[in-house]
Amino acid sequence: MPGNSPRRGRRVSAKKGAVRGSGGKNRNALKGRGKTLPADERPWHKAYSGTEQVPQRTAWKQAKERRAAAEEGRAPKVGIPGSKDTTWGAGGAGTKKGGRKSVSAGRGAASAGRPGGKPAPRPGPRVAPGRRSAPGREAAELLVGRNPVVEALRSQVPATALYVAQGIDIDDRVNEAVRTAADRGIAILEVSRAELDRMTGGVLHQGIGVQVPPFAYQPFEDMLAVALEQPSPLLVGLDGITDPRNLGAVIRSAAAFGAQGVFVPERRAAGITATAWRTSAGAAARVPVSQVTNLTRSLKLAQQEGFLVVGLDADGETELYDLEAAVGPLVLVVGSEGRGLSRLVGSTCDLRVSIPMVSEVESLNASVAAAVALAEISRRRLAA
Repeated sequence: MPGNSPRRGRRVSAKKGAVRGSGGKNRNALKGRGKTLPADERPWHKAYSGTEQVPQRTAWKQAKERRAAAEEGRAPKVGIPGSKDTTWGAGGAGTKKGGRKSVSAGRGAASAGRPGGKPAPRPGPRVAPGRRSAPGREAAELLVGRNPVVEALRSQVPATALYVAQGIDIDDRVNEAVRTAADRGIAILEVSRAELDRMTGGVLHQGIGVQVPPFAYQPFEDMLAVALEQPSPLLVGLDGITDPRNLGAVIRSAAAFGAQGVFVPERRAAGITATAWRTSAGAAARVPVSQVTNLTRSLKLAQQEGFLVVGLDADGETELYDLEAAVGPLVLVVGSEGRGLSRLVGSTCDLRVSIPMVSEVESLNASVAAAVALAEISRRRLAA
């Protein structure tokens, strides 16, 4: 019996009967749309000559677009029948049946006013719908920390806004930052500490931050020229320093021991970010920093200008305390945290200098090694 069948999924209802007709109610839906019109007879096509009669729906959309353009005081986005110089837009000429835009409408609008009908260049990068464009390298930075903020305002960095957290301890640096920002006409915004934490991504901000434009790197040739005008030219080159905290610490040491500039590669190296700003304790506002395309080429250019290029290397043939050439024009090159100097940079250096250590330590941190070397160079120059 059907009710006792052990088969799963058995049909227990009656089969569906024959489909009943509509009684002629959908007769119009069964009609064909006729032949495909040539391109010059399609009002939505860019090859439309404009002499044929426009369909009723297209004419209504064109009239609607003309009325809207007249109210807004602009040129209509529809074509003029009978005219060869026609710009098809979304108002009707670029619209297919059902209100959807055709591909040729966008091409026709982009090619208006350009010879040969070539599309105009896009104003910005192409981004897929629903996605945000990736922030470029030229995005504004939020500089945090009391010393970096005060130093940035002192050095006339073109800041746009000063953020002060509510309920922080007011000291001389906060008062000076607020007073300087008010004198320069910079917007001062009081925000909650939680909001400032969100803006900085959890970085220690000490309750104050200033929004600054992207860091302005100095051209390397100008840095060389300015250094050569000093009695004791000294530059610091960084080979593959990827930690912005190390970069900021090196800049701070360079400012403390009289270096005229720091230069870094553009690729595979850290740049001046908010973290580097804060680690430098404001020294990045006083020491010029340059980004070079090719570090080896820049070192050779410095050698042509009379600089002696010295690289810090744990296996160097000369000890730091025996560096008698430290009194002349000098470029100190510091390698990366892990691999040290690269092969090409190491072969370009005139001397490889090692730091003598008493205990068996594998190596020093890059910023610490730079500070030790700069201190010894400064001591020799003061004694000379």
